[in-house]
Amino acid sequence: MMNVGFTFGLLGVLAAILVWIAVFDIRTYTISDHLNAAIALMAPLYWWAAGVPLWPNAAMQVGVAVLVFLFFAGAFYLNVMGGGDVKLAGALALWFTPYDTLRLIVIMSIVGGLLTLVVLGIHRARRKEGRPEVPYGVAIAAGALWLLAQRFLNQFAGLSLGY
Repeated sequence: MMNVGFTFGLLGVLAAILVWIAVFDIRTYTISDHLNAAIALMAPLYWWAAGVPLWPNAAMQVGVAVLVFLFFAGAFYLNVMGGGDVKLAGALALWFTPYDTLRLIVIMSIVGGLLTLVVLGIHRARRKEGRPEVPYGVAIAAGALWLLAQRFLNQFAGLSLGY
């Protein structure tokens, strides 16, 4: 089933959740498990609304999401990424094609690197001791919002929703 209005409504809800996550992560350095679960649980509804075939497309997205989660779980194990960040990246992979998930990882890595430099600069300017904490959910949300904005703008150019 292809319902463009409902599909873009779901994408709007996702965008709003991502903005909330970024703001809350800056304030508390945490990402709610409830929000990560909501993102993951809304993905099948999005697939239905966007007309994503369960086989092979949705199945591939689930497989890629598991790989993304496992990859970033390794970063969590090395103590370089928070658990909420790992779950957010995995949940977001359910919303994007494998190619777009790769783009998400590249964009969030670039934004995350820039964010780390800013946080490090502030940390040093304030002459704080220890390792600075980086709200990496901001980088993940920024990467996903970038892709969502492209999807929205491409719709006006007559291009598809990515499927």
